[in-house]
Amino acid sequence: MNLSSKNPHIAHLLEINLAMLFVSTSGALGRFIQLPVPITIASRAILAFFILYFFCKWKGISLDIKKKDWLPILMSGIFMGLHWLTYFYALKLSNVAIGMLSLFTYPVITSLLEPILLKTKFLKIHLLLGIMVLAGIYFLVPKFEMGNSYALAVGVGVLSALFYALRNLVLKARVKNYNGSALMCYQMVIVGGLLFPAFFFFETDGVSNQWKGLLTLALVTTAIGHTLFLNSFKYFSITTASIISSVQPVYGIIIGAIFLAEIPSIMTIFGGVLILGSVVIESVRTYR
Repeated sequence: MNLSSKNPHIAHLLEINLAMLFVSTSGALGRFIQLPVPITIASRAILAFFILYFFCKWKGISLDIKKKDWLPILMSGIFMGLHWLTYFYALKLSNVAIGMLSLFTYPVITSLLEPILLKTKFLKIHLLLGIMVLAGIYFLVPKFEMGNSYALAVGVGVLSALFYALRNLVLKARVKNYNGSALMCYQMVIVGGLLFPAFFFFETDGVSNQWKGLLTLALVTTAIGHTLFLNSFKYFSITTASIISSVQPVYGIIIGAIFLAEIPSIMTIFGGVLILGSVVIESVRTYR
């Protein structure tokens, strides 16, 4: 008997953690790829679209979308594009730790927005866990000095978090009706289409030299990672999925340390422990 048939909840928790491991490669890749951010995001979306499109065709996944869902999917694609742009600018302005961790204010933003937008019950535990995540971020991020690129990076990262929370909330009601790969495919069309004009305004000579990083970003981070994360919405509330996904910056910092030699400090490790603690608490709570 396999794990998924024996305990579906554990299988879903493993799946969302695998998704976070793949998605967390975005931090190191965002720092590694030396291209203008709009070019990076446009290339990422276009490559991911072709990967997802052919995957859907291969697996026989329907790409039909009901007319009433076009507007929400369009909005989700716009929010996704804005999230990626601001997130990658935050990475360029700072480092993997600050870029990823400022983004991870989004579980707190989600926990506050979900009861308002989706009319769900507000749970005090989510506010407490959100505060715990924020405390972790406080210890992970170096001291804030106004007027420097790090302070700006944090502000841009928090804006990215807002866009990401809105994208997830907009898609929540649609995930049960569509395959995650199909939804991601349409979002990539929207992001790629909106950013395609960037190729006429930014320098593109380095694209051919950066193809390995762009392909990894499109395949591992986007097509696989984001699709798995989107599928997790079927089994967890947006707030629960958001809080569990707070393990992502821990993965990202480890990847950054290995491939970019960005070694975290003791304070960073302590902050990571707080974030992981919130993940464990939420995982146990949802299991019960």
